[in-house]
Amino acid sequence: MLTEKEKMTKGLNYDQFDPELDQRRAYVRKKLMHVNQLADKESINKALSKLFADAGKNLFIETGIEFDYGFNIHIGDYFYANYHLTLLDTCPITIGNHCYFGPDVGLYTPVHPLDPEKRKADVELGKPITIGNNVWMGGHVTILPGVTLGDNVVVGAGSVVTKSFGDNVVLVGSPARVIKTVK
Repeated sequence: MLTEKEKMTKGLNYDQFDPELDQRRAYVRKKLMHVNQLADKESINKALSKLFADAGKNLFIETGIEFDYGFNIHIGDYFYANYHLTLLDTCPITIGNHCYFGPDVGLYTPVHPLDPEKRKADVELGKPITIGNNVWMGGHVTILPGVTLGDNVVVGAGSVVTKSFGDNVVLVGSPARVIKTVK
């Protein structure tokens, strides 16, 4: 039988108030209070690398990062995020190499039921998010559950990405749409 953590990570229905998950969220909140007070890149990288599943070289995230668990976050080499990055990682979030995020970017894997009875029963599930290499997101970009972005993608400020897109595109709007190709 799968644990609630295993069900959550696989994108299955799970109990979001499971004691093991509650304990991890509390632990992460405490650690992030410390991380978000650090000023130097080396200390931030070291602290976050201990919380993430994987973190590549030259990771730098400005103050204000928030996430649920950390064990579902996989970040490649040369990653930069401006202030107030939010990664809701009920399912895996995978970010490639050479990615740059503007301020207030949010990647959200949780999916809540539309049925109000299921919501009242605290049923939750998730869908993973995958971001390719060389992706640049402007400020206030929102990436919704289940989205995959290819390589060399630019997402304009304020965009809401509701579906997946391939390589070499510029996306803008809500919902985001392709306005041009690159390369």
